[in-house]
Amino acid sequence: MNFNQFSLDPRLLAAIARAGYVAPTPIQLAALPPALAGNDLLGTAQTGTGKTAAFVLPILQKLLTGPRGRLRALIISPTRELAQQTHETIRDLGAETKLRSATIYGGVPAGAQIKALRDGVEIIVACPGRLLDHIEQRHAKLGGVEVLVLDEADRMLDMGFLPSVRAILKQLPTQRQTMLFSATCPPEIEQLAAQTMSHPKRIAVGLGRPAHTVAHALFPIAQHQKTALVLAVLKQTDTESVLIFTRTKHRAQRLADQIGQAGYKVTSLHSNRTQGQRQSALNGFKGGKFQIMVATDIAARGLDVESISHVINYDMPDTADAYIHRIGRTGRMERTGDAFTLITPEDRIMVRTLEKVMGQPLPRQTLADFDYTVAAAHTATPASRTHPGPRPAARAAKPAHRFQSDPRRRRA
Repeated sequence: MNFNQFSLDPRLLAAIARAGYVAPTPIQLAALPPALAGNDLLGTAQTGTGKTAAFVLPILQKLLTGPRGRLRALIISPTRELAQQTHETIRDLGAETKLRSATIYGGVPAGAQIKALRDGVEIIVACPGRLLDHIEQRHAKLGGVEVLVLDEADRMLDMGFLPSVRAILKQLPTQRQTMLFSATCPPEIEQLAAQTMSHPKRIAVGLGRPAHTVAHALFPIAQHQKTALVLAVLKQTDTESVLIFTRTKHRAQRLADQIGQAGYKVTSLHSNRTQGQRQSALNGFKGGKFQIMVATDIAARGLDVESISHVINYDMPDTADAYIHRIGRTGRMERTGDAFTLITPEDRIMVRTLEKVMGQPLPRQTLADFDYTVAAAHTATPASRTHPGPRPAARAAKPAHRFQSDPRRRRA
């Protein structure tokens, strides 16, 4: 199968080929026909499945005909990072169409956004709060919107954005195409869909479990030894592109500093960083300037870096859904990846929950040459009790793991 079956404009097909898309993913196969036909769409799919192109391509196809120079499509995203990456997808797939898009989000000066709105763009990718500001100041007029996309709707629910989304919906024409994408569909999202969509086509792809291309491993460890174990794992792992998740922004920055002291090229992504710093961190990580990025859950969804080989959960996430979204950063587009999770005795309930979701026990691993008997220092804090140690020696491009592996470990 290829993209020719969808009768897309030759300019879009050329951009698809140039972007390296070979064959449609399952979500694209399911979503493109009804979306191109103009139907409302309620899509449920894991991250990393190609859903951005599943709604960007129908938008571009529709906007190739009709007026230019006015706002016709609105995509609402929960985070700045996701908004920027969606904008980049529009730019790549619409490179030969002369359709224009702009991003609208907080944390940056509003001047460039106001200018884009005044000059006239066909597509806006926006976060709810800043878009509402522009609406209230009459910079953004949504009366001509023909297509609305609510992306990562459950994430917007988690972040408390639904009241803002509802306020934006009141500014839109009732006659429009609406597409809503969500990894899960809690009652609030079902209610939102019922209120905003007309006889939507429902598609569901890859629900309930992480991508099959990801191998999982749990590393039992005492809380005070987490940093030392992470550094030991990194020393025995290909560190070309590793994403590490922590529970708090302060721990993310502290761990990044410790990893940097150990000689790695590392950056961090969390809410204490400015928008410019966050974008620089993302660009540097995607471009290979940084081997490792330490992040809070701000990066768990929408982070589109296809080459991430490993995700390490320094802290166990609070929910199985959060785990799925975190490790969805690796094993993308049928590439293989590894998800390592450090677990303490306090994590046993969440471990059982994950194993129920996975339908099988998750393998435990230990490092053969790691000293698990080191006692905690009484004066240190849980996230920084272990000095990061000396700078690691030069590593081969892709060293093999030297783990004492549970024989049950297999692709999930």
